[in-house]
Amino acid sequence: MAPHTIIFLFFAGALGGALNAVAGGGSFIAFPALLFTGVAPIAANATNTVALWVGVTASTGAYRKHLDLSRRVMIPLAVTSLIGGIAGAYLLLHTPPQTFLRVLPWLMLGATLLFLFGGRLARSHGGLAHDISTSALVFASVFELVVAVYGGYFGGGVGILNLAMLAIVGMTDIHAMNALKVVLGGIINGVAVITFVVAGAVVWKQGVVMIAGAILGGYLGAHYALKLPQAWIRVFVIVVGTGMTVYFFWRAYH
Repeated sequence: MAPHTIIFLFFAGALGGALNAVAGGGSFIAFPALLFTGVAPIAANATNTVALWVGVTASTGAYRKHLDLSRRVMIPLAVTSLIGGIAGAYLLLHTPPQTFLRVLPWLMLGATLLFLFGGRLARSHGGLAHDISTSALVFASVFELVVAVYGGYFGGGVGILNLAMLAIVGMTDIHAMNALKVVLGGIINGVAVITFVVAGAVVWKQGVVMIAGAILGGYLGAHYALKLPQAWIRVFVIVVGTGMTVYFFWRAYH
């Protein structure tokens, strides 16, 4: 690879890793960057998933003190993330992406609106906590299964979808939400990574460069996000979600 390509992919990985650590949507940066350097769409999607999964894992340490949920809540969400991630990765390897990309902007629009208004709805219907109701936990688990299938298939904006789910079921601490989002995203993309590696779908030359950038961006993004006011992070999430929605509508229908 040419030096300018290496630099470009490194910084795309770093920005994607930082974005995922703060709000989600790192694939919005990393996936097009791989396409721009000549990687085929399916291979770019797989390589992007591997790189940003490593970046998300790197950000876990910064959020570990904010992850405080009971096993009753964590286990169903983790299991549905695992099942959905495998299903989504299988779909990616066996179906053309064009059809799903037409659904993507609608998913992003819904996720952004849910995050924007989810807190209000949660205050009316009870919240996600150690004493979460069974019905709310079932809703969260089903929602997470859908998010995980999507995340295993494409992954762009899966963090915002998870934040939307957490907002709608009552979480209000943005740092705690980000901590749980990182864990669930790590599970979803982790099983997808295994699937893509076994299938030989990853382009390692570009992938290794992007992984290095994603590790740096993922850790620094999470570290500095914890120092910012929660209101700023919420505004950032909404801006990213809106931008991604507009972009994917443009891409799907033009």
